[in-house]
Amino acid sequence: MAHSLELSAAALGPVTAEEAHILEKLDWERLPRHIAVIMDGNGRWAQKRHLPRVAGHRAGTQSARTTIETCARLKVEALTLYAFSVENWRRPKAEIEFLMQLLREYLRKEMPLIQRNNIRMRFLGRPDDLPDGVRKDTREAMEATAGNTGMVLSIALNYGGRAEIVDAMNAILAERNGHGSSAITEEQLSQHLYTANLPDPDLLIRTSGEMRVSNFLLWQIAYAEIFVTETLWPDFNRARLLEALLDFQGRERRYGGIDAPKSAAR
Repeated sequence: MAHSLELSAAALGPVTAEEAHILEKLDWERLPRHIAVIMDGNGRWAQKRHLPRVAGHRAGTQSARTTIETCARLKVEALTLYAFSVENWRRPKAEIEFLMQLLREYLRKEMPLIQRNNIRMRFLGRPDDLPDGVRKDTREAMEATAGNTGMVLSIALNYGGRAEIVDAMNAILAERNGHGSSAITEEQLSQHLYTANLPDPDLLIRTSGEMRVSNFLLWQIAYAEIFVTETLWPDFNRARLLEALLDFQGRERRYGGIDAPKSAAR
């Protein structure tokens, strides 16, 4: 256990006393392969401080940075962050414009960190409805990181779980072009989802205490462990992430069976 703590501390750099206490209990060899996060609570964080909602969104970028860098250093295989849903277009126009500009700003500022940590970027969702500048920046981010071999960072942008399944079905039908009538398999559908070639999430984290999945990765989280914290997203720090990992390791994952499969842990 001391050796595990030593390895973890070396990977993460300086740690707080709280983080060190959690790291002592973590099994370095049993981290989730894929973590998905519903980043919720920016508006409430700002409201509690009598600030405009956009201040909460900006504060949340630091939590994203911390989560991304920590997962990359822990050698997590994939991290998916829910940034903007298809339903979010119902928000005030000014807030949407701010979110899109904040995303573009974030990509420019954080690209050195992304490259330094050997992260490969993907964007999940329907790009056609996004502003031209956002499409350009996301395309360039994917191209710039295409050769990286570390963690895959997926940003769900103009994303909806139901829309993803519809798009996958339409892609299969387009490929068949009226030919073939065999039943569609789970494997075939999975390969046409936005997350094709990624493992399904082992752990879904939701901040702000809301007990719902909000149309996020509906197919992929079928057997994910769900961790809900009352912490609002801008307050979600490295200790809270490590806390979620420790909780995950306390679960017995049976995938509908009686005994946990030997392959459940990596």
